[in-house]
Amino acid sequence: MNAFWNFIGPLLGLGAEPRDLTFIQISLRGVVVFIATLIMVRLGHKRSLSRKTAFDAVLLVILASVLSRAINGSAAFFATLGGGLVLVLLHRLLAFIAFHSHSFGCLIKGLPEVIIEDGDFVLGTMRRNHISTHDVEEDMRLTLRDDDVSKVKKGRVERSGDISFIKK
Repeated sequence: MNAFWNFIGPLLGLGAEPRDLTFIQISLRGVVVFIATLIMVRLGHKRSLSRKTAFDAVLLVILASVLSRAINGSAAFFATLGGGLVLVLLHRLLAFIAFHSHSFGCLIKGLPEVIIEDGDFVLGTMRRNHISTHDVEEDMRLTLRDDDVSKVKKGRVERSGDISFIKK
């Protein structure tokens, strides 16, 4: 085991100051972090990349920030990879709890809000979500192939920020 660490340590620049890392060491760190991140994301499940909720975006932003430190050498390499894994597992745990508890899910993921009710814009909700009538009409053209709001029974801004419509 000592031989492994004696081989891998200099190869990855473990213990070296960030300014002393070579191109090869940073490149190898990048390859290791890439593979480790791919494994972590697969452990975390596909939803962390497919959904666009704030809950999922937070994981991606923090994970990227933390793991970049392993590549540039500003944090301990293996400890940083471990910290990234803990974040992914925490995300998965919270998603599991949210699946079993609707109120917890609403707390961390938010709720959809009605922005069209029986063909009329709900301007207060739209204002609160910073969505203009032009934004809604654009989404209607893209999804319904129509921009006549009177043909919409309900329109919602979903937890992901997407806008959905139910025709009359």
